[in-house]
Amino acid sequence: MAKRVFEVWKGSNKFILGGRLIFGPDARSLIVTLLLIIVPVIIFCVFVVRHLRHEFSPDNAGYAILVVAIIFTIYVLALLFLTSARDPGIIPRNSHPPEEEFRYDPSVSIEVGGRQTPSLQFPRTKEVMVNGIPVRVKYCDTCMLYRPPRCSHCSICNNCVERFDHHCPWVGQCIGLRNYRYFFMFVSSSTLLCIYVFSISALYIKVLMDDYQSTVWKAMKESPASVILMAYSFISLWFVGGLTGFHLYLIGTNQTTYENFRYRADSRINVYNLGCFDNFLEVFCTKVKPSRNNFRAFFEEEVQQRPTLPSTQETDVEDSVGDPRSKVEDDLDIGEDILKISQRRNVEEIDEDICSRGSNAPPHNTSEVDSALSSDHRAPTIRSDARHSSWGRRSGSWEIAPEILANSTVTESRAYTTPKELNQ
Repeated sequence: MAKRVFEVWKGSNKFILGGRLIFGPDARSLIVTLLLIIVPVIIFCVFVVRHLRHEFSPDNAGYAILVVAIIFTIYVLALLFLTSARDPGIIPRNSHPPEEEFRYDPSVSIEVGGRQTPSLQFPRTKEVMVNGIPVRVKYCDTCMLYRPPRCSHCSICNNCVERFDHHCPWVGQCIGLRNYRYFFMFVSSSTLLCIYVFSISALYIKVLMDDYQSTVWKAMKESPASVILMAYSFISLWFVGGLTGFHLYLIGTNQTTYENFRYRADSRINVYNLGCFDNFLEVFCTKVKPSRNNFRAFFEEEVQQRPTLPSTQETDVEDSVGDPRSKVEDDLDIGEDILKISQRRNVEEIDEDICSRGSNAPPHNTSEVDSALSSDHRAPTIRSDARHSSWGRRSGSWEIAPEILANSTVTESRAYTTPKELNQ
């Protein structure tokens, strides 16, 4: 049975409702956040707002306080859901490294099967232009891609996220390009909710003081819930309020939390800063980009995958510059080279060369004759190397490299009979 993308997802995310909702691996912390919001609001409505229903004229005006508290709480919870249950901007990972970036470096060679083979290299970083200024982007070994500008790999979710801001444990999700707006609205709305609860609780204390003609201490004893709510709201206000102020600064300067903490001491130019007004427009007035992932789509496994490193029997190199060439094309070129050699040397030159060397001829010379004249043997696959030129087409040298000749298994007696067969 075919599997869907979310079922074979390599990240650490958790999916529910058949891949329709995506959370981070620490989604359980979301329950704590919900309790920290819902429980104080319930206490607020039961022990404070209920007693204020008829304290204002007309008699039913106090219900507005209750309605505002409930609606505002639902609004905050909706923003929390939009922040934590959607794709933050995950970039789909590749199944293999980018092939267009591969380069064969002849200066760095590895020994494979007794042969010196050019090493497969590709740059770890490259530069892209952002607003006319070059920006260096890095290669991600896990996702096997070059991260776009402002993208970073989250070690908790194990994904590369566009415009990565941070991973927030309170919402159990990464904060990135597609949910940063909702995250800021959630934090700022939580700040306003704290102010609202604190203000109405203080108002209720004031009402109790007026009703009982008592001091503030006696009023606080009459409603300990109001005191607890005021203390809780005040402490929470330091966290969510401070976070709201910090992100207002980041939005105004077009920075992310990750960039601010990492590059704070570098004093580098912020190439993304469009000006305070345009920066706010970019965050709040631009359309949210669609997700790059379709988690409910059926997973299609690739039939063939290009190997990361070159095989000694499948991949050839055209010349010392380092451009790869297919094996079939390379074998055809080698066959043409052998034909040219046979045309340059006539039979007498070959026979004279063999006789002059005699029995003390090195083994690779007999292999040379057999490689040039034997029609029933396949030409060996050649690998270009900066230090060992096999056929030397550009240098004009037609000497065969010793390591290639050493692979020939033709006996010396057969090499001596080859000229006779040629004469026939």
